[in-house]
Amino acid sequence: MAKRTFSSFEIFLIFLLVITTGITVALLSLLFITSGTIENHTGFPSTQGPPATQSPPATQGSAAPQNSTPSRGPTTTQASPTPSTPEPTLFQNFSGYHIGVGRADCTGQVSDINLMGYAKTGQYARGILTRLYSRAFIMAEPDGSNRIVFVSIDIGMVSQRLRLEVLSRLQNKYGSLYRRDNVILSGTHTHSGPAGYFQYTTFVIASEGFSNRTFEYMVTGIVESIEIAHKNMKPGKIFINKGTVDGAQINRSPTSYLWNPQSERARYSSNTDKEMVLLKMVDLNGEELGLISWFAIHPVSMKNTNHLVNSDNVGYASYLFEQEKNKGYLPGEGPYVAAFASSNLGDVSPNVLGPQCTNTGESCDNANSSCPIGGPSMCVAMGPGQDMFESTQIIGRIIYDKAKELYESASQEVTGPLASAHQWVNMTDVTVWLNSTHTVKTCKPALGYSFAAGTIDGFGTVSFTQGMTEGDSFWDTLRDQVLGKPSEEIKECHKPKPVLLQTGELLNPHPWHPDIVDVQIVTLGFLAITAIPGEFTTMSGRRLRQAVREEFEAYGMLNMTVVISGLCNVYTHYITTYEEYQAQRYEAASTIYGPHTLSAYIQLFRVLAKAIATDTVANLSSGPKPPFFEELMSPLIPNIVDRAPEGTTFGDVLLPANTIYRVGEVVEVTFVGANPKNSAENRTHQTFLTVEKYEATSATWQIMHNDASWETRFYWHKGSLGLSNATIQWHIPDTAQPGTYRIKYFGHSRKQDLLKPAVLLSFESTPSVFEVQVTWFKKERNQQVL
Repeated sequence: MAKRTFSSFEIFLIFLLVITTGITVALLSLLFITSGTIENHTGFPSTQGPPATQSPPATQGSAAPQNSTPSRGPTTTQASPTPSTPEPTLFQNFSGYHIGVGRADCTGQVSDINLMGYAKTGQYARGILTRLYSRAFIMAEPDGSNRIVFVSIDIGMVSQRLRLEVLSRLQNKYGSLYRRDNVILSGTHTHSGPAGYFQYTTFVIASEGFSNRTFEYMVTGIVESIEIAHKNMKPGKIFINKGTVDGAQINRSPTSYLWNPQSERARYSSNTDKEMVLLKMVDLNGEELGLISWFAIHPVSMKNTNHLVNSDNVGYASYLFEQEKNKGYLPGEGPYVAAFASSNLGDVSPNVLGPQCTNTGESCDNANSSCPIGGPSMCVAMGPGQDMFESTQIIGRIIYDKAKELYESASQEVTGPLASAHQWVNMTDVTVWLNSTHTVKTCKPALGYSFAAGTIDGFGTVSFTQGMTEGDSFWDTLRDQVLGKPSEEIKECHKPKPVLLQTGELLNPHPWHPDIVDVQIVTLGFLAITAIPGEFTTMSGRRLRQAVREEFEAYGMLNMTVVISGLCNVYTHYITTYEEYQAQRYEAASTIYGPHTLSAYIQLFRVLAKAIATDTVANLSSGPKPPFFEELMSPLIPNIVDRAPEGTTFGDVLLPANTIYRVGEVVEVTFVGANPKNSAENRTHQTFLTVEKYEATSATWQIMHNDASWETRFYWHKGSLGLSNATIQWHIPDTAQPGTYRIKYFGHSRKQDLLKPAVLLSFESTPSVFEVQVTWFKKERNQQVL
């Protein structure tokens, strides 16, 4: 009999079993701060009726310095405070909308924090490839009476705590102008952004703690992007276009998709949604303002081996579009804003070469995503490039190219009134009417066994496979000893899902998953944007769009275009169809409210659509308000004082650049470094690096690239006892002009004297100077081209 081997994760769980038998409560007390309280939000102005029982030219690339004092929760105010910022005077006599766009940095810390998405232990941020941005769009009717806000944010997903804090700060500044019903916050779902901004225990554990440093950075960036959009509002017009994107995606759970009725599948030509919906925004003089695009694709071109913060493939599409429209500006700067927002991407992968066994090269596109030799851990989906950086660029450019085509040909103007509807819903207790006589209910949250298996985009844990419909006695016993047994009620409700973690029954130190969830629709003329609090699969999105469209039509709003906006407002994992749920692959095992989750959402969004169509939004109950948890687990990685080697200081060059480079080569310089997370507190510098060119005519150095540029990479190498190095790369593009260049490094060091509080001191490096020549270096053939 083969000897059983255990992964480090399994050994860790076994260790927990040994030391926690009989002392689980004591262990949790050691890991968490349990003295927190729950505060319901009472400060938000209610615009949709009182609470009731549930029923079916500023600089845009920077952010102001912020206070890093731990957040004590949203500051509540009077119901209608006097806005501290005066409302811009709006010109009313025109046809169209007032439009405002804004962009602000929301990167957070780029070291000593997990990257959010893969939930892979040890995938800590260790530098930056591109900055993360919040992109805000405000649309208002000519008289300013109704307005909506859509914000696309380069983060994994929007957390409930993030949204509540943003709404509170907007209320403090603008009164009832921007509210829970007319503000949508949507994450792009990059898996290469920092974690640490959640309040529910499942996500706090995955983040290895709550990082107030990153939370504050994100909140500040989101609010600032909305403030910029608010200040920049002007009369304009919006045009819509749609088109098919080919070659950018595959369905990563095709066997689950096949569980859907054949008659339903026959209505569609593909097992993914290939349609892109795009809004083009211009002012009344034709000046271009921005765009929003919705397209279903997972931003997982960057693998779970990556350690550089970046916005992945959709972020690269934004980068290309904004660089095209903001000529002469550095990335992250300029007035034009292009958002590539998420949609029903739940089962959609950008790794278009599909799953292959890394040890044999054969396909592993089967129900369990498993290889004959090595099992599921060998089954990985491959992108189209030679590495993940190139794959990201290839997929991002495909998305950009289609958006550019649709943008340039957009001619159908969006007209009509604006409206919005929102409810908070207890998703653990929704009664769903299957027909006029039969009902079912949603469940308390739970994760199934296949959740731990991960996907072909990022494998999870050894001993778990996709498609598991039965539990395992070893893991069941371990769970029962550490966390307690799941109730028969939750196990029965989630069938055929075998419950691995009964998160809805785990309440310490705080609930492990949300009970209260946002459902929201905003309409812009004949366009309806549904704000989805999770990841809908392809067919789930199709069903919801059809149901919402039919509900609008039933009450006189004909020919509505309905888009799915994913990862909005609060994160609740995945939402599969009832049929896909039976297969229990990763997406189904992660459908936390049970097999009827999609039916519940369809019923709830129908209520919102009807309210908008019949002008009865004011009669909607607001629903039960979500909690805001005060005390959360501190980050596991402590702050320590930075140290420079003896005889050096921060920013000194350790390994200089060569004297001469050619286009196509990579410049690399290593400096004495300090922990980059310090720069998320002290925002003296807005970039970790610059690539500068000397201009002889003016005898000045001109910044050509910063750390938001795709051509640059900033790596942080952590040593011991506060020592570290920083390596900056510049991948010289073919657009680079010959001349004299230099690379500079900017950072902040942590210093603490005895019995005194720590201080963060800014520094910048001595430059490393070099020449770029006109010859081009062709890397793949190792040859020069004159």
